[in-house]
Amino acid sequence: MPQIPKGRRVGQAAVNSLRALLEEHDHIVQEISGQNDFGEDFYVTFTDNGRVTGDQIKVQVKGGESWRRANGYAVPVDHHGDTWANGNIPVYCVVYDPDSRTLHWANATQQLRRAGPLNPPHHIGVSPNAVLNDVTMTSFVTQARRYVGRYRGRQAVLTHLGEMSGVDFDPADYVLHFVNGYDEDLIFWKRPGDALATLLLSAHDWEPVLVSVESLLRTEPPEPEGGGDDARADRWDDLDLPSADDLELSRSETMWVVSCFIAAQQADEESEDLLGAGCEGCPSCTGEEPKEHGNIAADVLHDYVMARILDRIEGEPGLLDRSILAMREDAELEPEIVAELGPLEADPRVVQQVSRLSRARVATVHDIEPEAFRLAVHYLIRHIYVSGPSLPLDEQVRIVWRIPEPGTPAP
Repeated sequence: MPQIPKGRRVGQAAVNSLRALLEEHDHIVQEISGQNDFGEDFYVTFTDNGRVTGDQIKVQVKGGESWRRANGYAVPVDHHGDTWANGNIPVYCVVYDPDSRTLHWANATQQLRRAGPLNPPHHIGVSPNAVLNDVTMTSFVTQARRYVGRYRGRQAVLTHLGEMSGVDFDPADYVLHFVNGYDEDLIFWKRPGDALATLLLSAHDWEPVLVSVESLLRTEPPEPEGGGDDARADRWDDLDLPSADDLELSRSETMWVVSCFIAAQQADEESEDLLGAGCEGCPSCTGEEPKEHGNIAADVLHDYVMARILDRIEGEPGLLDRSILAMREDAELEPEIVAELGPLEADPRVVQQVSRLSRARVATVHDIEPEAFRLAVHYLIRHIYVSGPSLPLDEQVRIVWRIPEPGTPAP
């Protein structure tokens, strides 16, 4: 008598589990014929309070032990890369773990677009943190609908630029794009009210760089500490910011950045009454907590954060494992972080660098890959808050750890 392969049984269990979960929450599931291997199993149309929305995704479902990796799960892209990355409807991958009977998700379209066509990944990384169940369904749907909405209106432009540079721009951010004569891309990025802006340059591998008008137009080396105009004491010193020559910007590129600063300043002035006059967001004036930085790579002094991470890892054996466990148990982990963990945890090289962090191997953040730095930050740190640059560095950067420092009360 013929026998049904175990893999087919587990695969069907994955499909049934996901369909049942989505339909229990009143979302509409339309199965795609299994006779055609287009890389998708479902169309899912989301609802909101019983009303059908226009937000739809495709889902590829996998079930079984073969998709499991040392630090999560991985779904092969195979020949689906172009359709998953460039289709009109985002594609998500969902893996069913038969041992734990849990579902885990990843945004395949987002991972492929961030990687770009020149370096496409062979697998979609699925984080073990990205659990899909009754508790997390609301945050998953919110993330998915927000991602679908990113392809409408002005947000579609921000999405394109963000996926090109690896940055998530806020709709309120001031973002402009320039292409020079060598087909190199420059992106100007400034948050409302900020004195400094971030430049993202394709010629520099999209490494974010903080700049000011003064630093860009500087033509001579800065004066040594203690000299110069005392009025500069409340601003970032030129030593901290690059000039146009440092960034190898042409005159036309430099003037473009300066014009972006002028336009952004005008926009800030026009919206000042709506946003609140004065030093908006300054904790000492508003009495509020400093705002969390939305992009660690652009705004936080990397070497300082790396040094603090190394201090704790070397002084507290087992800290990394305890922090990872704390993150796994964090029911309020942001969907954006969950989505980013997938490709990071699917890369054995990145995971190995994080697991072997020590001062013997890492002196500064430049001694490890940017992806490994970001994964270490996600594992060990809940939030990073940054105050004004006039404060001492230890006061300017405040780190909220997943495992509080010894002697510090839990948040």
